[in-house]
Amino acid sequence: MMASPLVLQSTPIFSCSSHSNSPLRGLESCSTMTQLKQFHSQIIRLGLSADNDAMGRVVKFCAVSDNGDLGYALQVFDTLPHPDAFIYNTIMKGHLQWQFPRDCILFYSQMLFESATPNSFTFPSVIRACSAGNAVEEGRQVHAHVFKYGFGADGFSQNNLIHMYVNFQSLEEARTVFDKMPLRDVVSWTTLITGYSQCGLVDQAFEVFELMRERNSVSWNAMIASYVQSNRFHEAFALFHRMRAEKWELDKYLAASMLVACTGLGALEQGKWIHGYIKKSRIELDSKLATTIIDMYCKCGCLEKAFEVFNELPHKGLSSWNCMIGGLAMHGKGEAAIELFKEMQREVVAPDNITFVNLLSACAHSGLVKEGRHYFRSMIEVHGFEPRSEHFGCMVDLLGRAGMLEEAKKLINEMPMSPDAGVMGALVGACKIHGNIELGEQIGKRVIDLEPNNSGRYVLLANLYAKAGRWEDVGKTRKLMNDRGVKKAPGFSMIEMEGVVNEFLAGGKAHPEAEKIYSKVHEMLERITCIGYVPDTEADGDDEETEMPLYHHSEKLAIAFGLLKTKPGETLRVTKNLRVCKDCHNATKLISKLYERDIIVRDRNRFHHFRMGFCSCNDYW
Repeated sequence: MMASPLVLQSTPIFSCSSHSNSPLRGLESCSTMTQLKQFHSQIIRLGLSADNDAMGRVVKFCAVSDNGDLGYALQVFDTLPHPDAFIYNTIMKGHLQWQFPRDCILFYSQMLFESATPNSFTFPSVIRACSAGNAVEEGRQVHAHVFKYGFGADGFSQNNLIHMYVNFQSLEEARTVFDKMPLRDVVSWTTLITGYSQCGLVDQAFEVFELMRERNSVSWNAMIASYVQSNRFHEAFALFHRMRAEKWELDKYLAASMLVACTGLGALEQGKWIHGYIKKSRIELDSKLATTIIDMYCKCGCLEKAFEVFNELPHKGLSSWNCMIGGLAMHGKGEAAIELFKEMQREVVAPDNITFVNLLSACAHSGLVKEGRHYFRSMIEVHGFEPRSEHFGCMVDLLGRAGMLEEAKKLINEMPMSPDAGVMGALVGACKIHGNIELGEQIGKRVIDLEPNNSGRYVLLANLYAKAGRWEDVGKTRKLMNDRGVKKAPGFSMIEMEGVVNEFLAGGKAHPEAEKIYSKVHEMLERITCIGYVPDTEADGDDEETEMPLYHHSEKLAIAFGLLKTKPGETLRVTKNLRVCKDCHNATKLISKLYERDIIVRDRNRFHHFRMGFCSCNDYW
């Protein structure tokens, strides 16, 4: 670890304090290693090679400055007979800064062995090194040393200990340090909140947040981000509005979190407001934030605004291109996605694996079999990527949609890795659509074996049986699901009105205007029955209970509410957590025609643009 010692003159001629033209002053303005070595040689000639004050300054520049040289700092260190705590601290800080946390810990051990006494500046570095190096046992020993050497009340060290235990995911120890602190600052609180959040303990994080007497933007951001990362978007919005009521402003980190929340809820108007705030406040629009805005507009059903933001970017990063191509894929605009990919190539932006997942997905959703095959081969032969499971899944979906079931099965059998449930589930869905019950049953049972706790896999197989009229097998599949304690995820739909996201559960009557909404649903169904609507009682929805009356399905409630609250001709945007059932899909097509409305529905798989009795998915989803 230690370098060969420098050959230095060891007999001092002058002390630092007595030499008026000391090169130590020059060290303060030193900016390169060449300059440093010149000053170092002068210090040696002055006989200060063993002077800790002089050599400490040399070590400091080498170890921690951007233009330093940690190896040179170690050479200097090896020449010192009795380095003091400052020099040890500087060497440890340098190792940490240059991302050698284990060496930092070793120097701390050497410091103790050489009987150099740690001080308040020692422990923050070594604690952070234990955290970065995942040195759990060493970290606990250092924790004991903090108290042994009398720094148990030092807030800086205590905050670093909390962060260390959070990084170890040892929240009980983090909380113990926190509870024993005589004085806690915002960093203490925020670090603990972040720790609970990272471990998925959002409610505990909120309990700590509520105990804070003083909060800053970091603590607000941490708690809101905790809700967003846990997909608890409504609670994120509630806390966000509370923060705004207390006159706190948004920074780019909070803006990004709230844009993700808008995306999750399909809250386009709220997303537009946050985008406007970013522009008005001149918040730096870096690549990550720009991509988050584009993603929000794509997933809230507003491709025009997404393209507007995308086209205004002076420098488009790969993530922005991928996001825009993926957005077009979700909306079933395969040809446009391909054109955008070609433009990306003209701009000499190299694609990655995500690019091809999005491109192949676009081909699948638009039925572009020839193009999908071309880009799958191109990905391998031209761009040198090994196909991943996601790429095979897109190809199976593409071939399955086109009715090429045997070719899709052959592709699965030739995969270099074991096919996952997503890949095989795509084939089961295609078998259902095209009536190949035998193959679908065979693959469907394998899918359940792979994911026995995923309710959607059972429902998919049950729907396959229902399609064939095999009701006894439907019952057996549902019984197997119940016997294993697997519960279906409740289906719900959301629609934003005047900045408020209204959520509807299947058959739910909690909404304050429930009576009017159900009345509107009955009116809708009566009117579309006159133009050919026939309820489809086939059990092919994976979100609602089959015994639930069809007019109770959540998307119908959301659409009815939208018709009640908007002017004629306005577009309705509905977000659904699961796949749209066949009956609701048929009904929505007719509603769009009868009421002359564009209705945009985002379900688990894709977007459906309903207009004048037709859907952009061409009735395959």
